[in-house]
Amino acid sequence: MTRETLDRKLQELSDEVLLLGSMVEQATLVAVRALKERDLAKSQKIYDGDKQINDLRFQLEERTITLIATQQPMARDLRLLTSILEVITELERMGDYAKGIGRININLGPESRLKPPAELIEMAETGVDMLHRALEAFVTGDEDMAREIPKDDDRVDDLFNRVQSELLAGMHDQPSEIEDVNHLLWACHNLERLADRVTNICERTLFITSGVLLEFDSTDDEARKAVS
Repeated sequence: MTRETLDRKLQELSDEVLLLGSMVEQATLVAVRALKERDLAKSQKIYDGDKQINDLRFQLEERTITLIATQQPMARDLRLLTSILEVITELERMGDYAKGIGRININLGPESRLKPPAELIEMAETGVDMLHRALEAFVTGDEDMAREIPKDDDRVDDLFNRVQSELLAGMHDQPSEIEDVNHLLWACHNLERLADRVTNICERTLFITSGVLLEFDSTDDEARKAVS
C-alpha cells in the first residue's frame, strides 16, 4: 500500500468516526427532548436505533484492525489507529447512554406526572457540544482544543449536582414518586458520564500528537502542561 493509499484509508476512517459521533450526538439530544416532552414513541425509536450505532462501531473496529494487521503501521499512524479503536468504543457507550435515557422515559410511562428538571436539557446540550468539539480536535489533531474541552466537564458536574439536589429534595417531599425520581437520577447520571467519556477522547488526541498518554481531569492543569 502506498503512502497516498494509506492516507486515504485513514481519512475514510476518520470521516466514519465523525459520522458515528454525529449519530450519538443526535441520539442524545433526541432522547433528552423526548424525556422532557414525554414522547414515548420517539424514545422507542432511539432505543431501537441504537443497533445502527453498534453496527457502525463494529464495522469500524473490523476495518481498523484489518488495516493494522495488513499494513503494520508505525509511529503516529499506529497511535491514530489504536486511538480510533478506543474512541469508537467510547462513542458506542455514549450511544448506550442515549438508549438508556430512552428506556427511562418508556419505563416512566404516560401516567408519570414528574417533570424532568430544566437543567437536564442543558446538561445534554453541553455534553453534546463537548463531544462535537472533541471529535473535531481528534480528526484534526488540534492539541489546544483537546486541552480546553475537559474544562467544560466542571459545568456538567455542577448541573448534575444541582439536578441531583433538586430531585432528592422532591423525593423527600413526595415519597410516592421515589421510583420515578430514581429513573430521572439515572438519566442525569448518563449525561454526566457522557461528558467524562469526552475527556477520554481528548486524552487520545493528545496521545496521537505527542506520543504521551496521560489521564487528566478538568482541573489538572499540570497534566495539560506536560503534553504541551
